[in-house]
Amino acid sequence: MTGMLYVIGLGPGDEGQVTPEAREAIAAASHFFGYKPYVARLDLRNDQIAVPSDNREELDRASAALTLAAEGKTVAVVSGGDPGIFAMASAVCEAIDEGPEAWKSVDLRVVPGITAMLALAAKIGAPLGGDFCTISLSDNLKPWETIEKRLRLAAEGEFAIAIYNPISKARPWQLGKAFNILREILPKEIPVIYGHSVGRENEKIDITTLGEAVAEDANMSTCLVVGSRFTRVIDRRDRPFLAYTLRHVREGQND
Repeated sequence: MTGMLYVIGLGPGDEGQVTPEAREAIAAASHFFGYKPYVARLDLRNDQIAVPSDNREELDRASAALTLAAEGKTVAVVSGGDPGIFAMASAVCEAIDEGPEAWKSVDLRVVPGITAMLALAAKIGAPLGGDFCTISLSDNLKPWETIEKRLRLAAEGEFAIAIYNPISKARPWQLGKAFNILREILPKEIPVIYGHSVGRENEKIDITTLGEAVAEDANMSTCLVVGSRFTRVIDRRDRPFLAYTLRHVREGQND
């Protein structure tokens, strides 16, 4: 008898943004695996068991959850935001792909969540309202040369860019380097939006331009949106600014 493995997105931090589907999955599971801060967000019953772990232990976490599920238990792996965006869903799939045959028989359900870039975009309007892409600046799982190439191509393709994992104590230089790469290609007036701890009590949203953007204004709790030539900012005087990216690109606008 094989069990069930839920991979659950808890959203960016606001309890109101945890989906009903996620709440149902949490109620159904007996064991919960995840990065410590995400597991700590769960309000578990006495019969439910938390198994928190440190960062960068994704495959070990996935393997432990799959082992229990293969034994017939209903297990959950939790992620902040959406589990399919730089999170645990891909790690679980990788573990299944490379693991024992029994893991392929586990009933797997990925439960989507609201990710940071969508929560940030909703706070300020629609900066991702046109074509956009998402890039993580972390080089833990890919070489920096690949990140540089993707940044250049995204800028040349006129995408708005949502940036995850912009900076850390171990990687203090990468966001500044990313800004410099984008400045080589994009106009300096393009808006850059910093979303700090979006959905949490200490949420803070700032806006500047690519020419004025400073890497030190971000941390690992920051999600950024770098606009394109088609991103507009509306000054509403006594109300918060709005930023949006045009839905249409007319012939010749890319020239």
